[in-house]
Amino acid sequence: MEIEKVKCLIIGSGPAGYTAAIYASRAGLNPVLYQGLQPGGQLTITNDVENYPGYADGINGPQMMEDFRKQAERFGTDVRYGIATAVDFSSKPHKVTIDDQKVIEAHTVLISTGASAKWLGLESEARLNGNGVSACAVCDGFFYRGQDVAIVGAGDTAAEEATYLANLCRKVYMIVRKDEMRASTIMQERVKKTPNIEIIWNSVTDEILGKDVVEGVRLKNLVTGETQELAVSGFFVAIGHKPNSDIFADYLNLDENGYIRTIPGTSKTNIDGVFACGDVQDFTYRQAVTAAGSGCMAALDAERYLAANELH
Repeated sequence: MEIEKVKCLIIGSGPAGYTAAIYASRAGLNPVLYQGLQPGGQLTITNDVENYPGYADGINGPQMMEDFRKQAERFGTDVRYGIATAVDFSSKPHKVTIDDQKVIEAHTVLISTGASAKWLGLESEARLNGNGVSACAVCDGFFYRGQDVAIVGAGDTAAEEATYLANLCRKVYMIVRKDEMRASTIMQERVKKTPNIEIIWNSVTDEILGKDVVEGVRLKNLVTGETQELAVSGFFVAIGHKPNSDIFADYLNLDENGYIRTIPGTSKTNIDGVFACGDVQDFTYRQAVTAAGSGCMAALDAERYLAANELH
């Protein structure tokens, strides 16, 4: 198997990976970045981004990620297609296998593989994703101000996003599969006290309605078997995210949900020379701007590690 030696390897793109690449390039680390399964990350399926500083008129997600990539390449980042399929962090240099065909030996590894939203698995959900269907109320709720929306989920994230949407939208239907919620008591009370949130219990989404944009949702009651249709223009899925961290599980400390644990205030993992940034280690904010900030942190941490170990 082919072996290549590099100083700084970045696994994954998106705001975290590309920002890490920009800072690493400017620090003379000659980074190699593999874009991963979804080049550009979750923002490539986001139509409009209006909350990232510097884009006064807003920008669509794919174009924004293209701007990030070009900036990284302008400073010398070697951006490549490819997926990390295995790692070996048991000795130095760290070894990362790409596409089961090539081994990269790297003094530093910056992990920015992100997290994937969990979806319901409906054909209409996939077809209308970005056209009324979203997995991020904070990102997209603003587009539905004054309108009626639905949100699926029963945990703290769903409760938090429902109350966030209630501040913007005329009506929020919260679809809960059982006759109780998993959310903490305080979050449940907050939802129940919000006058424009209506909880629909014991129900699942049968179909999201609309040809080109979301126009409504058809629900099925699991107790009675009856269906009902609601007229909504936005449909939010808040049933969790899965961090893309499986290949690191044998070496890195992960939390109970699979997020990579980092030393607070840094991007450092439990393995020297391995750093994590973006949504793969952030289960709290999950925003493009915070991902970019953590990418900057990872590059600076990597540069300092290389300097301290005289690996420049």
